[in-house]
Amino acid sequence: MLTPQDDLIGHQLPTTFDQLDNSDPAWMERLWYTGHPTPVGDVLFDIGLGYHPNRNVMDAFAGVAVPGRQWNFRCSRQLRPDPLATAVGPLSIQVKEGLRRHRLVLEPNDSGIRFDIEFEAQLNPHEEKAHLRRREGRVTENMARAQQLGRYKGWLEFDGRRVEIDQWMGQRDHSWGVRAEMRTDESSPPLTFYPPFFYCWVTAQFANRGLHVFFKERAPGDKIYLSGEEVFALGTRASSRNQLADVRHEVRWHDDPRGQSMAGASFDLRFADGKERRIEVRTLPTRYFLKGGLYGGLDGWFHGDDKGRLFMAHEQWDLGDPTVRRKARTLADQVIEVRDGDEVGWGIIEYGVGRDYALYPSVQSHPPI
Repeated sequence: MLTPQDDLIGHQLPTTFDQLDNSDPAWMERLWYTGHPTPVGDVLFDIGLGYHPNRNVMDAFAGVAVPGRQWNFRCSRQLRPDPLATAVGPLSIQVKEGLRRHRLVLEPNDSGIRFDIEFEAQLNPHEEKAHLRRREGRVTENMARAQQLGRYKGWLEFDGRRVEIDQWMGQRDHSWGVRAEMRTDESSPPLTFYPPFFYCWVTAQFANRGLHVFFKERAPGDKIYLSGEEVFALGTRASSRNQLADVRHEVRWHDDPRGQSMAGASFDLRFADGKERRIEVRTLPTRYFLKGGLYGGLDGWFHGDDKGRLFMAHEQWDLGDPTVRRKARTLADQVIEVRDGDEVGWGIIEYGVGRDYALYPSVQSHPPI
């Protein structure tokens, strides 16, 4: 069917924009945003939208976290007859200017979360290395993803309070393609099997530059995926010399009986030009558990599930409650302070350690994702 996108240049198939050349139900496209004030990082918002054209579904979430508490809002709609409008019920995302300005809006709803926020890019985007995985000959993941660091402005309401957003730091990403299935909802087996691994994803934003670091290991030093880059002001010429070539890690953990909780880490980075340096990461207390946005599934609802013409749900989580933490598991966006030489920056970290990975045994009794 024709949509307004069909008036734009960029077709790659002799079809309309709403059609793919791939019928895999795992094909999806996702927009994701998160932001926080600095230096305290005491409020964190997470917002995402998923496009599932082969399932006829678009779903979205918005959440807010402060130390010890989290608010979640989720929504889903059937994709057609409006397949390319990036809106689900009261939540909408508008790309005002590609790679520069995006607007995020959540209208009144029963969750009590509302916002009107604008992202403005400050630094060049980072295009991740391709994600391609096969299992027993079948492609289980084949996707592209790009990230960008910038600042947010606008306002946010939650829990009966209004917060003005002025120059909050943050990041966004955009991914598309066949995405590997992730099922960690214990109420709805089967669960995804994970062999031993350690993964970590880091962004850091400084005054005039930024860092992206993403790696996965089966064993210490045995990388199965590595992507990263030092990025500079939007519009400056990028150089392959600033690509990440290797990373080594020393992680410190909190003694947290309820889950995997990183206290800090040292990362030794080596870039394509041969230069090496160490960055020091200190986690701040605020983190948003992505289970609230359906990552891995929640209470039998998974990304891409058809919930009808429009479906919405919401809840508040007391993160001090062991039952909630058991449901939330490990996967989270956590605010960090990053020291790189004499400079201090802020960003987000995600992490997880699988059982039988050769380092960090103290946290392996807790789920890694």
